[in-house]
Amino acid sequence: MFDKILVANRGEIALRVIRACKELGIRTVAIYSEADRNALHVRFADESVCVGPPPAQYSYLHIPNVVTAAEITGVDAVHPGYGFLAENIAFAESLASHGIGFIGPRPDSLETFGDKLSAKAAARAAGVPLLPGSPGAVADVEEAVRLADEIGYPLMLKAAFGGGGKGMRIVRDQSQLRRAFELTSAEAAASFGNGALFLERFLATPRHIEVQIAGDGAGGAIHIGERDCSMQRRHQKIIEEAPAAGLSDDLRERIRAAAVNLARHTRYRTVGTVEFLVEGDEFWFLEVNPRIQVEHPVTEQVTGVDLVQLQIQLAAGSPLPLRQEEISIRGHAIEVRVNAEDPWT
Repeated sequence: MFDKILVANRGEIALRVIRACKELGIRTVAIYSEADRNALHVRFADESVCVGPPPAQYSYLHIPNVVTAAEITGVDAVHPGYGFLAENIAFAESLASHGIGFIGPRPDSLETFGDKLSAKAAARAAGVPLLPGSPGAVADVEEAVRLADEIGYPLMLKAAFGGGGKGMRIVRDQSQLRRAFELTSAEAAASFGNGALFLERFLATPRHIEVQIAGDGAGGAIHIGERDCSMQRRHQKIIEEAPAAGLSDDLRERIRAAAVNLARHTRYRTVGTVEFLVEGDEFWFLEVNPRIQVEHPVTEQVTGVDLVQLQIQLAAGSPLPLRQEEISIRGHAIEVRVNAEDPWT
């Protein structure tokens, strides 16, 4: 087990990680920007280090500063929380090169699931159902038009490296596809540094069901129930609840089994979430979030499993402390997010 962990985040998730570490008897180091000097997570940690000025790109996202903070404080590992550097391959590799653990998946898993096309390939190899779509990135608008005619409209035009609702457009006919292609590619390049796009069958009113998974990195994996995240605005989750209501027992078990099969097939390590679209009695793979999720507390509430502690234990090399039959769901939990947005955009 680790003796000291640096928490490379701020706010609620930093406090959540610090709490888990204290309960495990692990000392903690907080990082902060100059603007967050008096933040709650700084006061709760055993030690703290300033990593730069207020803009995140010069502090929380500045890999050399964060790695230096980890080195000078002598930590065994870094917990990235969610957001910031939680899915950054270069960060995980930089820590490894300095002999510091990364409390998250291995870099190869981050690479696989950071790209929606390679994630779909992994799901296909694991026998997980996929929506009809292009086999890979679409080279240009003419190839997109040809493939769209084969797949059938309506379609979703998606950024291969996208997320958060950016780089996505519904196209209902060839003229819409031609108009949207260059615009979506440019948006993807500006937002994610890569303009690669792919096509996928559009579902008008699917449910969004995600399965909490945990893996030991050696092919062992379990699920810790599922959550319903269907209530969204601008592709951002608003209400999350566990367990998902209204699923038949058969469908629920098939979705959970598919998530576990993917985790086993990819030798996934620590905790993560496999997301699916569900319509009627069918379901299809959407993506993997290789980190702790914002909505993880609703799963903790109905299972009694501390997901952050589990994440730390698995990253430290411990075997899975729970068998699948030991996971049980009791009650119901709902999380509601309060999101700020610009009403004019």
